Parts: sequence; C-alpha cells; structure tokens
Amino acid sequence: MAPTIASGPAGTTVTVPGNSSLWDRISNWASENKGLVYTIAGVAVVVTGAGVVYYIRKGPDEESVPKPSKKERRKRKQAEKEAEKGAAAEKQAETPKTATVETADELPEIDEASVIGLSESQRKEYAAKLKEAGNKAYNQKDFNKAIELYSKAILCKPDPVYYCNRAACHNALSEWEKVVEDTTAALAFDNEYIKALNRRSNAYDHLGKYSEALLDITASCIIDGFRNEQSAQAVERLLKKFAETKAKEILETKPARLPSATFVGNYLQSFRAKPRPAGLEDDAELDEETGKGQLQKGLKAMESKIAPSYEEAAEAFEKALTLGDLGEYEAYAHNLRGTFQCLKGKHQEALADLSKSIELDPGLTQSYIKRASMNLELGAPDKAEEDFEAALAKNPEDPDIYYHRAQLHFIKGEFADAQKDYQKSIDLDPDFIFSHIQLGVTQYKLGSIASSMATFRRCIKNFPKIPDVYNYYGELLLDQTKFSEAIEKFDTAIELEKETKPMSMNVLPLINKSLALFQWKQDFSEAEKLCEKALIIDPECDIAVATMAQLLLQQGRVTEALKYFERAAELARTEGELVSAISYAEATRTQIQVQEKYPDLASKLSGMGGGVVR
Repeated sequence: MAPTIASGPAGTTVTVPGNSSLWDRISNWASENKGLVYTIAGVAVVVTGAGVVYYIRKGPDEESVPKPSKKERRKRKQAEKEAEKGAAAEKQAETPKTATVETADELPEIDEASVIGLSESQRKEYAAKLKEAGNKAYNQKDFNKAIELYSKAILCKPDPVYYCNRAACHNALSEWEKVVEDTTAALAFDNEYIKALNRRSNAYDHLGKYSEALLDITASCIIDGFRNEQSAQAVERLLKKFAETKAKEILETKPARLPSATFVGNYLQSFRAKPRPAGLEDDAELDEETGKGQLQKGLKAMESKIAPSYEEAAEAFEKALTLGDLGEYEAYAHNLRGTFQCLKGKHQEALADLSKSIELDPGLTQSYIKRASMNLELGAPDKAEEDFEAALAKNPEDPDIYYHRAQLHFIKGEFADAQKDYQKSIDLDPDFIFSHIQLGVTQYKLGSIASSMATFRRCIKNFPKIPDVYNYYGELLLDQTKFSEAIEKFDTAIELEKETKPMSMNVLPLINKSLALFQWKQDFSEAEKLCEKALIIDPECDIAVATMAQLLLQQGRVTEALKYFERAAELARTEGELVSAISYAEATRTQIQVQEKYPDLASKLSGMGGGVVR
C-alpha cells in the first residue's frame, strides 16, 4: 500500500508506511488501555499514527516554579519554627557584642570581616532579617538590592533557601549562568529541593543546554509525584526543543538513504504493475554503459523486491540520467529517479524530477500522482488536488488516479469521498487487491463494520493467496479485540508471505502478531521473538524497531529499550520522524540518568508504575 501522511511534531507532515491502520490501532488501543502508554521521566508518551512516539501537548515558555510538595512544606515549616524558637531562646540568653537590630528596618552591616565576630545565634538572627529584607526588595522588583541582601544573609548563614532566592533575582535579570551557580549551591545542601531544580532547569533551557534542563525538571516531577502540571508541560516542551535542535544538526550531515525494504515494497506495489516500455525488456540487448542500459538494469533490480536490489535500482536510475541519450524514455527515467528521491526523503529533488517528467511527457499520469503525493507530504494539499485533476484530464480511465486520490481523502478524514474513489478504482480494475483492502478499511472507519467484514470475506474468496488480505483483515479483528481470530489471520498471512515472497517477505504480519499476543496475553517473550524475527528479515524496518523498544520499555528494561529508540532515530527518513524518535530516546535516556543521579528516586519512580496514563 502507498505511504500515507500523518501529522508530526511542530506541524510537520511525515510519510509513513501504508499500514497506517496498524499505528492508528496501537494509538487508539493505548489511549484506552495502559499497555503502550508509558510514563517516561514523568511524561505520558504514546505511539502515534506516524509510527513513532512524540509528545502531544505544548508547554508554556515561562519558568515553571510549582509549589513544594506537602511533605516538603511540612518539613520546611517545622524547620522554620525550630529556628525561630532557637533564635528567641538564644537572644534572651545573651546580648550581642555588636550593633543590635532595634526595628525591622534596621539591618546590620555585614561583610566577610565583621561576620567573623558574630556568635552563631547572631548569625541566624541577622540572616533571617536580611532574608526578609531581601524578599521585600524582590517583591518591589529591586533585584540588585535583593541580591545584595541575600548575599549578606548567605555570609551569615549559608542556606539553600537563600541561594535559591538569590537565583530568582538573577533569573529576573536574565543572568542565567549565575542562576545555575546559585541553584547548584542550593542543591548541594538539598538535592531534592524542587524550586532549585526548576530554576536551574529554566536557566539551562535559556543557555541552550536542553539535556541538562530536561534532567532537572524530570527529577523535580518525580520528587513531586507528577502533581504539578506546569512541570509536566515543561518536560514535554524541553523534549520537543531538544529533539528539534538535535534533528536539525543531524539532518545537516545525514546522508540520504532508502527506508526499509518493507517500506519501499509497500510504496511500489501501491501502483498497478505494468509491463516495461517496449525496448527495455530483459531480452533487449542494451549496453550497460548507456543510459538505456542503466534504465533496463534498474528496472530489473527493482523487480527483485529486496533491499540490495532497491539500492542498485536507485543508483542505476541516477546513472541513466547522467549518461543521457534516453530518447523516448527520458520522461520515464525522471519518474523513476524521482520515485527513489522521494523514498529517500529528498523532496525538492523528487519534485524537480517529477515536474520534468510531466514536462517531457504530459500523458504520463503516474508522474502527476506521485507529485500529488509529494505535495501532500510537503503540506500543500491544494497543489495535490490540482495534480489529480490534471491527471484525470489526461486519462479519466486510469484506476491508479482514483486509488491515490482516495488515499488523499482518507488522510484528510473525508471517508465518504475516499469510499467513492476506491469503488471507482475497483470498477475500472477489479483485479487490484489494494483497492478492495482500502475500501474495507474505509468502511470500517465509517462505522459500517458489517460491510467492512463482508468486503474482507469477499477478498479472501477472490484473492485467497494474497497475504495482505489476511494481514489487514487481522488488524480490524484485533481492533475489535477478537484476538484468536486475528492471530489466525496473521498466521495465514505469515505462511503466505513465506510461500509467495520467500526472498522479499513483508514483515508486518509478524509485527501484528507480536502486538496481538502482547495485548491479549501479555506474552512478552513470544512478542519479542516475533519482532526479532522481523528484524532478521528486514533489519531496517522502523516499525519493528519501534515495537521492540515498546515491549522492552513496558518490562522496565529501559537501557535495552534506549538502544532501539536510538536505532529508530538512525532509521528516521524525514525531519518529523527524526524529531519523534529523538524525543522518545531522550526521554528514556533521562529516566536512566535520573535513576543514576538520584538513586533514592528510582524506587519512587518504579512504585508509580510504568503504565500511568496522564
């Protein structure tokens, strides 16, 4: 099936494999159950229709400073009471040998030299007075005066509250390095001081140190039991900011590459198979050192349907156009190179090739269809619709146009229009299985469950040897929690894949069965084995990688899960996919760092459970 388009982070659009219903199902099921929703570093994350994980909500830009927890407030209040009692008793017991504070407005002159001569009780008394005066100056927005007063209070009695208050002044003055310095000093006294963690996180954020900021705000969330919504939003915002920054850095140097063989195969089979143009058949004798010879070589490789052959095809189509002298095949060569540029995520190059193909041969409707898909992926649905209209004007009897326009309607949620176009595609060519499958899925989306099931039963009758029929039928059964029937269909699909495509097996039925066993019986062991088998067959399959990461994470095997999330980032094809993968990887990495840096919090996090839905 063709790639479909799903909304990604930051308003981007991302291309995902045609099995989008699989990811829709995971997302919907996760929202209703606790299976594939995880509290990673205190934030709920879910698998989305984009086939990867990202954070849904947007956090505020302002500093997040929640109220302390009840336990912390009680602790600090008790300490303040004891300090007040102690100060009062000591005050009665002795008379200061230096100047006394007769009124609240009279403050002692304190410096490093004079503080040496003060008794402990005097230091406590003066520190409290100076802190209160600092608070007053802060509330009057006289931040420099407040800094001076808090500094004197610290000279008298170093205290985490005084450091944190002075950090608040530096924060108001945007002096971020000084905020980090003072909050770090506060945390040296009390490493679970929530206000200090939040303020340092905010400072790190402004300094562009997003990973450090994320670690602090995550620890704050765990200490506070995730009760503060602002802090939870700050985690999500920082993850998004970190991921977007990191993704841009990676994309600047990341070489373009083809996605998994499963992805490529699903895309190519979304177009009806057609015989090669006359003169490019296998028995045509063409010199490989000519453009036509390379075009023939690329077509032969593409038909092998295995990963190395797809790479060979992409190189051959590139070389064909470099060698030139293609004559009547030039438009076709641009179409093919544009197809593989699209699959590599090289959008502008793909658009240029497809437009050139149309310019050279306006009757090649497939180039309009592919350009429409590209425009949709690039967030230009109006241009996509124009391309479909132009294609229909050239050939209103081409069933591929209706099939792919139906995909456009489906993605936009226009299921009634999608149903009409899928049906038109079937009327023009009833032998193309994917029109029938997508019609059944669309009927399901429209709530016509009986019609959808009937469509799939007809598919099984008319296309009994096509594994995709059983795979997608199984998905819909699984969505209805008919686990036994769904697994039976997935097993049939797996066996047919082995029989009909032993060298280019589609691994999606294996992944579907893995998820079914996990949902039904919580059978992690068998689910993992199926994912591992899928990755042996197709090591580049991003969905298998993401599913494996989820299974490991659900079992609390965080370090192992991180490796798979990092692998998902390596496999990401578009910026949206990369941002999503990095977000999840960094959330997982942060959880590990919190457990290492705050061992006392590890048991607290574990006690909260990994399936908390926010």
